[in-house]
Amino acid sequence: MSTPPPFDPELAAALDLLSEYVPPAFTLDMLPALRQGASIMESPSIAELGRNGALVVEERTVPGPEGAPDVSLLIARPADVPGVLPAIYYTHGGGMILGDNRVGLDQLLDWAVELGLVVVSVEYRLAPEHPHPAPVEDCYAGLEWTAKNAAELGVDPGRILVAGSSAGGGLAAALALLARDRGGPALIGQMLICPMLDDRNDSGSAVQMAGLGVWDRTSNNTGWTALLGEQRGGPDVSPYAAPARASDLSGLPPAFIDVGSAETFRDEDVAYASGIWAAGGQAELHVWPGGFHGFDGFAPQAALSQDARAARRRWLERLL
Repeated sequence: MSTPPPFDPELAAALDLLSEYVPPAFTLDMLPALRQGASIMESPSIAELGRNGALVVEERTVPGPEGAPDVSLLIARPADVPGVLPAIYYTHGGGMILGDNRVGLDQLLDWAVELGLVVVSVEYRLAPEHPHPAPVEDCYAGLEWTAKNAAELGVDPGRILVAGSSAGGGLAAALALLARDRGGPALIGQMLICPMLDDRNDSGSAVQMAGLGVWDRTSNNTGWTALLGEQRGGPDVSPYAAPARASDLSGLPPAFIDVGSAETFRDEDVAYASGIWAAGGQAELHVWPGGFHGFDGFAPQAALSQDARAARRRWLERLL
């Protein structure tokens, strides 16, 4: 394999600081310590999420999948914007093994205030305690509830899009597939930020970036094995678990896909956009030069991060 692409210089400096706390490779035996460390960092409170009163934020418990526990939704709505608004249904990242519905909301809450839209963030069960299909079915149950109760939420049921980052990006892609195949909510778009799409973990970029950056091939194996067990990489993996396995990418809502050039998911994300185009669909693809996985979340003030966030917002404004 050729030499890995260089990190953006500004991001490389941030990565040097991050490496002490976020090693490239996670293994399953490290999970208890990772979760303990995450629990020490307090999640933002409802008041903090409310942006000094600009947003009305609540948590709702709604029915989960049949025979499964209820699902928690965090709902944020602009306080002073009347009428029926578009909505972003958000699935958080964390490699399918970490995180909660308050993770990664900063730019979405900015959009809620600035563009006048509702954000609904779903809490889903995590692997390995809850393997596939528990996470995606939790997310789908919450999406169906949101669409069916749109009037109560002040949401336009014809203007709901799904969005997610990393594992959440993979879940958002899976929700678009499920909604199409089950005749579910008619989504207007899917925003897939450095999405985790392919359990086979054998792409050129996965091999090229092993041991480098954030969430390398070893970590990816950990996350997918937690979700799929012995099926990971085998012939019978569902596209609702790993959307890269989908044989039909037609009939999907317009997609925004972005990824760093210096990360594990680069090639599978480029391939997914290409598959949508080949099926006659619409996708906007950005490969950010020198970006590592999740770079704009770890270094939001970096110039490349600002460019990435601006591109997402421009796509969202056009879509709405």
